[in-house]
Amino acid sequence: MLQPADQFHGSDLETVEKIYGIRREDIRPFGSNVNPIGLSPKMKEALQNNIDVLTDYPDRDYTSLREAIHTYTGVDTSHILPGSGGTELIVTFITTVKPKKTIVVEPTYSEYKRDLKAIKSEVIDYVLTEEQQFQLDPKDLCNQIDESVDMVILCNPNNPTSTCISISQIQEIVEKCKETSTFVLVDETYVEFVKDVSVVSAMPLVKKYNNLIVLRGVSKFFASPGLRLGYACTSNDKLLRYIKKHSNPWSVSSIAAYAGTVMFTDTDYIEATRALISQEQSLVCSALKARKTIQIIPPSANFVLLKLMKQGLTSSMVFEHCIKKGLMIRDCANFTGLGPEYVRFCFLNPEDDDLLVNTLMEIL
Repeated sequence: MLQPADQFHGSDLETVEKIYGIRREDIRPFGSNVNPIGLSPKMKEALQNNIDVLTDYPDRDYTSLREAIHTYTGVDTSHILPGSGGTELIVTFITTVKPKKTIVVEPTYSEYKRDLKAIKSEVIDYVLTEEQQFQLDPKDLCNQIDESVDMVILCNPNNPTSTCISISQIQEIVEKCKETSTFVLVDETYVEFVKDVSVVSAMPLVKKYNNLIVLRGVSKFFASPGLRLGYACTSNDKLLRYIKKHSNPWSVSSIAAYAGTVMFTDTDYIEATRALISQEQSLVCSALKARKTIQIIPPSANFVLLKLMKQGLTSSMVFEHCIKKGLMIRDCANFTGLGPEYVRFCFLNPEDDDLLVNTLMEIL
């Protein structure tokens, strides 16, 4: 049986293939949190017809890409910094700001703390609780922020809890941090899966607050992890100038930059994705609620966190049961604030989700 140190990231399909002898192509990736629809048809066709962009160096200023992101998000082009994926941008801002003390809202994506530890930042875990269904209390968080805190990092919607806070609650945090000269980094990797993005996204706050940094990528919603395309939005001109001066030119490939000018305009794809996720979120959670041996943390994004209530049943046992049938979920035992009672999985296509629900029912 798996030990806690052996838990897999959602993209570790090659490792799972070797350990369990299941071909990668036969694994249903419920741990990946990637849009099950696949690539934007509009982007796919555009790339096929414009593959020759590979023969050119990208525009150093990424003018067309930033204009497309502006149209999509409403953020001024001068406040947009494209990068080679969200992970690279997290590293970029952490190493640029060099916070001596950072509050990280947990449980969450482990890369934040890894990068903070690399620069020897003192990390303060602000841990969301099961009693509050892992909902963040902005007022309580603000009480933890003083002049000694250089940065606050939160993921909204949060991974792995799939909970989120509203733009007004984010503004409350950013206002407090403005008083203490503290940067706020908001990771919006999953925000586009939310039913009403305008209620949740911090993008409209970028222009007003220069201590705010909002990050997004295309790996999850646009099902394009291989493109390595992301973007950061901030109105802190000093910070942006420093990054541009000290970063490598052409960090985004010409094909990724071109793809970005197209994918954000595919409204049919965007609407179809939200409709599918909303439908599957409702159906899957309704089916599982019948079981008294689990607790569902109400999801706002394209994945859900479950607490196992059946005596003697652990997350590693559930993972093993599912993976032997080619269904890869996420064992959440190694997330700060969780433990061996928690698993997470994303919503895929109806037939895949039905198979997972039936498989979970066998063991729950």
